[in-house]
Amino acid sequence: MRNVYAKLAAVGLAVLLSSPLMAGAAKTTYPVVFAHGMGGFDDILGYSYWGDDYGVFVGDPCDEFLEITCNGDISSSQKAYQAQVQPFADSEVRGLDLANDTEGFMAAAGATKVNLIGHSQGGIDARKAAKVLQQRKGVTVVRVLVSVSSPHRGSPVAKWLLDNNSLATIVGILANAYGNTVYQSGNDITKSLKLLTFNDYSSTDGITTGLKHYNYNNPISSSYASRYVSIVTAQYGASVNPALLMVKMLKNIDGDGYCTTVSQSPYGTIVPDCENDGAAGKGDGTAVEQDDDGLVGINSQQMGYRLKWNDCFLCFDSFTTLSSPGYVSNINNPASTAMTSMTGVVNQDHADVIGLPPDTFDEKEFYAALIDYIAYYD
Repeated sequence: MRNVYAKLAAVGLAVLLSSPLMAGAAKTTYPVVFAHGMGGFDDILGYSYWGDDYGVFVGDPCDEFLEITCNGDISSSQKAYQAQVQPFADSEVRGLDLANDTEGFMAAAGATKVNLIGHSQGGIDARKAAKVLQQRKGVTVVRVLVSVSSPHRGSPVAKWLLDNNSLATIVGILANAYGNTVYQSGNDITKSLKLLTFNDYSSTDGITTGLKHYNYNNPISSSYASRYVSIVTAQYGASVNPALLMVKMLKNIDGDGYCTTVSQSPYGTIVPDCENDGAAGKGDGTAVEQDDDGLVGINSQQMGYRLKWNDCFLCFDSFTTLSSPGYVSNINNPASTAMTSMTGVVNQDHADVIGLPPDTFDEKEFYAALIDYIAYYD
């Protein structure tokens, strides 16, 4: 009788795995390019960027005979690529590099359009890349632009590091620790961090920095991308990745507040950085809560539509578009709901969503679900 039950269970599992509930992602019409964040290249802190805990690229289809180091949740004919730009540079530089990489990927795939997924600073770079591609081609090239955990309105951690630490040795430490030549000359971590504060960091350094200025020059526009969407992340407590625990101890972000908009030329109406902590808006007075992902507050992460991740046990995950937080068309001036609402916030930290172990997060299915969402719109 046990053998009968075992056979029935096996058949049931086989049926479940082959059913529409467990079906994988639809193939996108156009390639998907993944853009890494600050400090990344082909890896981050010695681990594969855009990989699971075993280093498998989430966009790698199982397109070879008996291939197992791949993402079985995406179509075997899916085209996906990993961009590699300067680890430490501002997004004017990195965005141009991303545009160049993307053109190469499009040529390799024989594609006229593309989709972009950017994590952290990569989501900011993607807006510059979309603009550059449109200017080069004369048409809208990017179909869907997705930012994941991106500090579109700044990060208090960036300003804290600029205010309190000597940054000159950080790139050298990374180079010595990981032996990766991409961390050598040409990287400028100070300039990177000055971009990731909302206001111009210094009025005496001869350059205008900060996301308020960058957002004005690289806005959301249907000319640059057909659809803009964001994934907002936040996590609190013991679940936070060990790589971010020290950051949270040094700078605990109060990242779910809003303050009254003011008119500020030449950027028009904006939500100012009311607390001068590096991010637009302000806190709600309680920093010790789930209002940030260790590096970025929820008040900084939304541009365009916010997505909701539907994590499904024994069925395929999915993403849906949320209407309640509103649509952020002017990154410098979002509605209060976009900066304070917890609706659709993914309970993961800044490092877990790119596969930095240890975690229990299923990166392959998460990004397969995102590719499936993109396929519907591209």
